[in-house]
Amino acid sequence: MQLPSHLTIQNGHLMSGSHDLVDLAGRFGTPLYVTNEDQILDNFERYESALSSCYPNVRLLFAAKANGNLAVLRALGRAGAGADVFSSGELMLALRAGMKPDRLLFNGSSKTTDDLRLAVETGIRVSVDSIDELNQLSRIASEQKKTVQIAFRVNPALEVPTHPKIATGLATTKFGIPAAEILSAYQAALDAPYVVPVGLHCHIGSQILDVEPFARAAAVMTKVAGEVTAIGVNLEFLDIGGGLGVPYHRSTDVAPTPEEYAQAVMPIFLDGIREIGISPEFWVEPGRWLLAESTVLLTKVNSVKRAYKTFANVDAGFNLLIRPAMYDSWHEVIMANKADQKGVEEVTIAGPICETGDLLAADRLLPAPVAGDLIAILDCGAYGFAMSSQYNGRPRCPEVMVKGDCAELIRRGETLDDLCVTMQVPSWQQE
Repeated sequence: MQLPSHLTIQNGHLMSGSHDLVDLAGRFGTPLYVTNEDQILDNFERYESALSSCYPNVRLLFAAKANGNLAVLRALGRAGAGADVFSSGELMLALRAGMKPDRLLFNGSSKTTDDLRLAVETGIRVSVDSIDELNQLSRIASEQKKTVQIAFRVNPALEVPTHPKIATGLATTKFGIPAAEILSAYQAALDAPYVVPVGLHCHIGSQILDVEPFARAAAVMTKVAGEVTAIGVNLEFLDIGGGLGVPYHRSTDVAPTPEEYAQAVMPIFLDGIREIGISPEFWVEPGRWLLAESTVLLTKVNSVKRAYKTFANVDAGFNLLIRPAMYDSWHEVIMANKADQKGVEEVTIAGPICETGDLLAADRLLPAPVAGDLIAILDCGAYGFAMSSQYNGRPRCPEVMVKGDCAELIRRGETLDDLCVTMQVPSWQQE
């Protein structure tokens, strides 16, 4: 198995940078998410460089839904990233992390009036998903007498090779306005007081392992951009969305690089805007590619059961990493305290949740497990902790970030008392 570049094996232990993950588990406890900031920043620099070498006006908006930890957002913000936010909560996190309002885009298909009001108050650009939403936003902006800049999210009706639950550009999905109806949407925006259309937005899906769909999306977007420009819209940016996949099957997956993405997409974008006669910024929304490989989830073996198969029962379940249960997703696993030993037994990593589907990894060839062993689940930086829960009354685990020789908590673990902290006993039960 080819490890992510920040992971190595030394003296039989798995390392992240200079940090022994067995030592970190002993220091902070398990389960434990460990994120390498240097890996995140290297990935960001590579992605930005691949695009900006083709066109100078490039902006990367981190998909905040992938990982909303303040330390992650702050690291990316200091490197120059903005953020694609999908809720008032993600907007607040991005602002608290120090990201500037003009580097944020408020996305989403079902924004509340409070969401829209907050966007207007803070000066955030909004990706509008329907005419109904435009009318609500226009009313709020008029009430506040504040101008709001918008894009419309286009539904390009493109089939893409990914899991159907994360294909967002299909004609049948809940996202975006059909390309055939987009001109009337922009005309409505031009007629709305306090609303200024300045962008065009789409997103075709996530975990896509082929650059061709992105090239097709760029062709659709530049075609629509020409039509929109012709009716008097001054497009300041075209946002092509995110979705570049990563090689979760590290031995077999062939995942495109940012350089290959740029080679496929940028010529189409550049030819398109040249023909129209405009020079908008090129925006993308990477999340998974920036974050996934930066993070491991460390989980301790509570017990071993050799029955129908060998189960290593661990202290992390789908309450902390739901992707395998939700998407049948694959994550590579390695025994962090026996990282130099060969696999001798097929082992299924089973979590503590009261669900048959709580299996983090099935039938993996590992060293013979015993209670106390430490298993590292790889590529958990995107949609890992971000999708966690307290299901089965299990407090969420801590998160640690490492950078150089430093290792510090970036989120404390929850306690049993935290399970009740937002709950209230009704008056009739207080006798």
